Amino acid sequence: MMHMTFYWGRQVTLLFDFWRTDSWPSYALTLLACFLFSAFYQYLEDRRVRLNRIAVGQKPAIADVETPLLQRKVVGKFSAARIAGTALFGINSGVGYLLMLAIMSFNGGVFLAVVLGLMIGYLVFRSESDDVTLVVDNPCACA
Repeated sequence: MMHMTFYWGRQVTLLFDFWRTDSWPSYALTLLACFLFSAFYQYLEDRRVRLNRIAVGQKPAIADVETPLLQRKVVGKFSAARIAGTALFGINSGVGYLLMLAIMSFNGGVFLAVVLGLMIGYLVFRSESDDVTLVVDNPCACA
């Protein structure tokens, strides 16, 4: 039976029937996987935003980086950066929805691991000082 309220315990079924934890080591590895997957989500979001900056003609944050292949038009008005940004948006949306479904297991440890992973990922990958000047982009995949 699926839990409908938050619970604290080591027995979790996460995303798939075969991903079940019944011991503390398997639970700890599951929490680590959730943490790393959440940080990876922030990394992908950073890459996607940087590609969007290139696609709209803004200079990359690092002045020495040149992106001639990404600025070349591939089909009509679409550049390689725009196509790659679209692909990253799809992948990032999928990862985000998987994280949401993991939280819907209602396990308190999984919830904390995902939130902490998002926080650390944001700190490491997305909290640069030049993020303030980025194009405003809605991070919600459903908007």
